[in-house]
Amino acid sequence: MVTLHRAPSWKIAVYGRDHGVPHFHIEGKGWRCSVSIATLDLIIGDPPKAAFIEATAWAAGRQVELLKTWRDLNP
Repeated sequence: MVTLHRAPSWKIAVYGRDHGVPHFHIEGKGWRCSVSIATLDLIIGDPPKAAFIEATAWAAGRQVELLKTWRDLNP
């Protein structure tokens, strides 16, 4: 697992040996969700709305980096 960003109440991580479409995880205390790198759509999970908006705003400018990390960890 690679943590790419930490905020006060959530973090963004990409896991190796993961499955499905390229995605990242937004994780907070007691919750986790998966988000498509290509579309920034929620795949699964029920994140707090504010955290989802903040995290996807951060990810929006970094989709190339996120996809590279996904591909490095999931050849």
